[in-house]
Amino acid sequence: MVWGPLIAWYLFLAGASAGAFLTAAFVEAKYPDSVKMRVAGRIIAPVFVGIGLLMLMIDAEAGLHNPLRFFWLVSNPGSVMTLGVYFICIYMPVTLAAAILEILKKKVPKWLTWIGIVFAFAVAAYTGFLLGVVKAYPLWNNAVLPILFVVSALSAGLAATSLVGLVTDRERFEHMWLIKKSHVILSAIEMVVLFTMLVIVSAGSFEGAASVHSLIAGQYAPAFWGGIVILGLVAPFLIEGYPVFIAKRVETSTTSLVVSLIGEAGVLVGGFLLRLLVILSALPVLFL
Repeated sequence: MVWGPLIAWYLFLAGASAGAFLTAAFVEAKYPDSVKMRVAGRIIAPVFVGIGLLMLMIDAEAGLHNPLRFFWLVSNPGSVMTLGVYFICIYMPVTLAAAILEILKKKVPKWLTWIGIVFAFAVAAYTGFLLGVVKAYPLWNNAVLPILFVVSALSAGLAATSLVGLVTDRERFEHMWLIKKSHVILSAIEMVVLFTMLVIVSAGSFEGAASVHSLIAGQYAPAFWGGIVILGLVAPFLIEGYPVFIAKRVETSTTSLVVSLIGEAGVLVGGFLLRLLVILSALPVLFL
């Protein structure tokens, strides 16, 4: 399997799908009148993971090039990738069923939502463990990466669902303070976890330090600082944090709408770049 942009897209879309489903469940519990945002999250979930799986299958070095690989994969339960297949085999039909029920304007059973919640967390965590089991790469093989990917998945799913809320039901969305606070909290946690991981990896080995250097001061530094840190973390933190914690008022101007849309889009761009750069900048240990 080629570890490159296609895999990064798959990891991002699967994680964002899980985050969107969890966001929809949260909205249903805390803001039952916000129907459009709940429906958006439940539709985004199967669409995103479906697109991600399609990208995985058309990967020239795995999917269409060697289709039997997927069948043999299921027979190896000791593999993290196989566990991921098991998780998605349950998660995908659950999210699809929930989306169809929403489209038909029928109530989604509580038991179906709870199954989706459990496997959404499983899918989000699996996207981190998928890289983490590769011991040859210090940037991947550390305990912090799965945590980082889970937090990033929650943030990306929340951003994707919030984008729809901003466009289709802005007046209601602007009063959803728990959603806005969640944005700020997730951005803060992700910043702390990201830099904790970089410190740990940098101190662990020469190859790990080289990988971290390529991110923060080397060839990937512009995308890391500009795309992940500023656009994906700092900007959303400030955009959502200002009206919630400082101004303490609802922003309704056209300018604030544009700024909010940029903030949500920034989270998505940063989430994808995080996975892409983690893959591209990883250097293997030559002697294990």
